[in-house]
Formats: sequence, structure tokens, C-alpha cells
Amino acid sequence: MSDDDREIDIESDDDNDSDSGRMQQRNAGAQNFTQAEKRAHHNALERKRRDHIKDSFTCLREAVPSLQGEKVASRAQILKKTAECIQMMRRKIHSHQKDVEDIKKQNAILEAQIRLLENARDGGYPSSNTSKIHVKPEQGSDSSDGEDHDFRRRSKKLKTSYQS
Repeated sequence: MSDDDREIDIESDDDNDSDSGRMQQRNAGAQNFTQAEKRAHHNALERKRRDHIKDSFTCLREAVPSLQGEKVASRAQILKKTAECIQMMRRKIHSHQKDVEDIKKQNAILEAQIRLLENARDGGYPSSNTSKIHVKPEQGSDSSDGEDHDFRRRSKKLKTSYQS
């Protein structure tokens, strides 16, 4: 039994409303539990704890893609597969962060080239310099073959160069 399931009704002989009087009454009521009641209460709490752990492992098993749909998996397997999944996710995050940094660098280069072209157009630079700015796609960067529909890394980088 848990504390929520059991109510202790303590009747007082005196009508003392002080907090210390109520506290003494509670302690006196708790001391009246038999060993069997204490053991039953402890067993109920332990059962509740084990059920919570079991439910947590079930939720974890359902959250890991390589374990989804498996009904029988030991706790050790669940923890191992979860650790592998976390490591894979960390590698993906690191890879995506690198991609973001590369794209930011490319954007900075392209913005600089745009400024150069705008200045050349506005008469800031001789027009002969504009023919020296080359922007061309890198080899193998276009994945238009239609076979790459999953979330694999797709490279759409531009190779830029400026000749002076």
C-alpha cells in the first residue's frame, strides 16, 4: 500500500490545535503499524519502482529505431543500442555543423563577389576585372539522378575563384 491509498484517522482526546500536537499524533499513529503492514507498504513501493523502471525501458526501446517493433530485448541490449544510437546522432550533428560552417564560408565568399560585381557595375572598378571572377559548380555536386531521396548528405558547393 502507498501513502496515498491509506489514510490514518487519528482522533485526539484533547482539542489541542497546535502543530506540535498534530505532529505527535502522526508519529504515534505511524508507530502503531505492525511489521506486516510496514513490509507490505515497502513491497508496494518497491513494486511501483520496478514498474516505473520497466515502463522507462519500454519507452526507450520504442524510441530507438533499431529496436522498434522488437518485443523481446534485454535491458543490456536496449542500453547498448541506445548508446550506439546516441553516438550516431552525435556524429550526424557534428557533420551537419561542419556543413553549416562550410555553407556560411561559401556565402561570405559569394557576398564578397556580389559586392565586387556591384562595384564594377557602378563604376568602382574597371570592367575588365569582372571577367576574372568565375563561379562554377563543383564536379559531382548535383544529385539530380533521383536515387538519393533519403537524408544522406547532399553536396551543393560552388567552386569560386578570383583571378587578379
